[in-house]
Amino acid sequence: MTGFEQNGDTVTAHLSDGTGRPLQAVGDLLVGADGIHSVVRAALHPGEGQPIWSGIMLWRGATPWPKWQDGRTMAIAGGNFAKFVFYPIEKDKQNSGKLLTNWAVMARAGHERAQGFSLGNWSRPGMLDEVLSFVRDRFHLDYVDPAAIIQATDTFYEYPNCDREPLPRWSFGRVTLLGDAAHPMYPVGSNGASQAILDARSLSQHLRTAVTIEAALAAYDAERRPVTAKIVLANRKGGPEGVIDMVESRAPEGFADIDAIASHEERERVVRGYASLAGFGRQDQPDRPSSST
Repeated sequence: MTGFEQNGDTVTAHLSDGTGRPLQAVGDLLVGADGIHSVVRAALHPGEGQPIWSGIMLWRGATPWPKWQDGRTMAIAGGNFAKFVFYPIEKDKQNSGKLLTNWAVMARAGHERAQGFSLGNWSRPGMLDEVLSFVRDRFHLDYVDPAAIIQATDTFYEYPNCDREPLPRWSFGRVTLLGDAAHPMYPVGSNGASQAILDARSLSQHLRTAVTIEAALAAYDAERRPVTAKIVLANRKGGPEGVIDMVESRAPEGFADIDAIASHEERERVVRGYASLAGFGRQDQPDRPSSST
């Protein structure tokens, strides 16, 4: 997509197939769901520039790995300086004892690391020695050796941890934004795809019930933009995983009894408060038909 224009009761999207041949698509409305480098967002808010990089790099890969516990459990170790995440992403349908398992390492690499890559580019293969330097001698876990699962992964990728500032407005007439185009955020709290799904649910509901498309997009904007803005800002502080940093800051040398450092109630307030903010419970959603209908 190269641009668009609104013409009364239609929107015309200008497209390119890479050959220079101009193409067009005409519809009743335009939803910019074109990611962190959204062409639609750039047209609505010109001059915003590149995504904002936190100085934190994320490396992520997946490989078959022995089943751990019930095969449905996620583990997160470490705070925001260096973090290791481990969880299965398939069911053990063949009873093989191995599951395709996702791992991720998030670590503060320093802003000088930004040289030579495009912010918001998630297609760069990671460098083995670089990611191993953040896990060797740092994580001693009883369920997996981080270095071993990383070395067993054929190909993995690096992701600069980027977001953008929340916008004052998404909807302009018959044009609006959705997902990463509207609210790119740090990948904590499982919210990249989750919030896009909630966006789509809200948008479809308002399109079914509003008198005009313009009114539907304005109502969608009013419902979803303030909520997602809070999540963008909360994710910069670690999201639900901020509870790890809280404990680490109070007991940097470790502890024998976590309840002496932070009570179960205090820890749960951090995690459950974020879950409510993100709308992960049915009670947090407006009274409307199920997302699956």
